[in-house]
Amino acid sequence: MAERKKVLLRLDPAVHDAVARWAGDELRSTNAQIEFLLRRALSEAGRLPTNTGRLPRRGRPPKEDPLDKTGEDPGSEEGVDQGTVEM
Repeated sequence: MAERKKVLLRLDPAVHDAVARWAGDELRSTNAQIEFLLRRALSEAGRLPTNTGRLPRRGRPPKEDPLDKTGEDPGSEEGVDQGTVEM
C-alpha cells in the first residue's frame, strides 16, 4: 500500500467538535471521519480518482474463514452427501 499523506488542517473549533461527535457516533476516529467525508464529496462531484484505494479497515480483524487450512469444510465428511434433505 502506498504511504499515506499527512496534512495539517485548520478547522473552526465548532466544526471540529461537530465532526468529532459525528465520528464517535459512527465509531470512527475524527481523522477517518474527515477522510470519509472528503471521499464522499469527491465521489458525489465526480472527482474521485479511479485509482483511489479503499479506506483502510481498522479495529477488530474479521472472524476466521470456516474453511480449514486444506480448503475443505471442517464439518463435511468424505462420501457423505451434503445435498438437500427432504422431509
